[in-house]
Amino acid sequence: MDEQTRNTAAHQDLTTELTEHVRAAAAAGRPLKLRGAGTKSLLGRPVADSAEPLDLAGHAGIVNYQPKELVITARCGTTLDAIDAALAEQGQQIPFEPPRLGARGGPAATLGGTIACGLSGPARPYADAARDLVLGARVLTGRAEVLRFGGEVMKNVAGYDCSRLMVGAFGTLGVLLDISLKVMPLPRCSRTLVQACDQATALERMNRWAARPLPITATCWADAGDGGRLWVRLAGAEQGVLAAQSAIGGEPLPDDQAATFWTESIREQQHGFFGGDLPLWRIALPQATAPLDLPGPQLLEWGGAQRWLRSTAEPAAIRAVVSRCGGHATLFRGGERTGAVFHPLAPPVLALHRQLKHAFDPQGLLNPGRLYPEF
Repeated sequence: MDEQTRNTAAHQDLTTELTEHVRAAAAAGRPLKLRGAGTKSLLGRPVADSAEPLDLAGHAGIVNYQPKELVITARCGTTLDAIDAALAEQGQQIPFEPPRLGARGGPAATLGGTIACGLSGPARPYADAARDLVLGARVLTGRAEVLRFGGEVMKNVAGYDCSRLMVGAFGTLGVLLDISLKVMPLPRCSRTLVQACDQATALERMNRWAARPLPITATCWADAGDGGRLWVRLAGAEQGVLAAQSAIGGEPLPDDQAATFWTESIREQQHGFFGGDLPLWRIALPQATAPLDLPGPQLLEWGGAQRWLRSTAEPAAIRAVVSRCGGHATLFRGGERTGAVFHPLAPPVLALHRQLKHAFDPQGLLNPGRLYPEF
């Protein structure tokens, strides 16, 4: 592929059809359930069965890719696989390593669903989150208006950047028609090191390393049944990676095993920890927080800032412990999905969310109840 802009066939642009669909739904007061490939359908709260499905998978294609500018713009139904393939030809990648979470051999995850759910993978603390790398978006609101926010460069936004409001909104504010992302070069060298240690020791080491200029791009700790294992990924220039490897220590993991571990075991949650029927909690905390006194196995990522918990403990008890540490807890998968899946909002914050929802979707047509029961 050359350096010129990539364009897709016009028939893949379904903006007019989608706008008319939303306009008709608004006229009839009929709620809509937004759906791409369906790989994130188990996340968040369920949308009412009475909502009419709005299929977004057909609105697909890479609209613009400028490798020298490190930016790609694609429609919401574009698969992550298609974007990865285009980027790989130029030695580039989506920096935040978005999870697919789809069954192997099933539908391929789309860009729109990934951004709407705000998901980031193992590299998130070291390469920025999905929200930080969204440069702009074209959005179809519940008013059947097509609005454009941001652009295709980092410094072109005056005032509040509404495109980033859409990240993690689960489609409750608008349909993400087109999304512009910042991309980055693939690292020249990568090494994964494994160390045996308990959780407290892993947290101490990860926080100590965070204070040093080390090329760390992912960390993970899990209980291996004999005290636990800490995985650390280094990536960048070969000289820097080798120097960091010497400073950190640990057993090097073969490259093929390392790639499988980070992409399948952790990013796609195929690690044994994620199996079983116990509810899966996603906990966000200051990374220096000590081990949590909660029942059930835990797996740590992001230097300790993201902690996964499998537990049958009461949601209120889990959230009380997490809140005292300055964090929040989301019932990521399993458990009772019709209640408070996301951490309850303080009244002033809930009021702000309601105002935003009313501004973009005054009739409450788009994915009602998917984020919080109040909107």
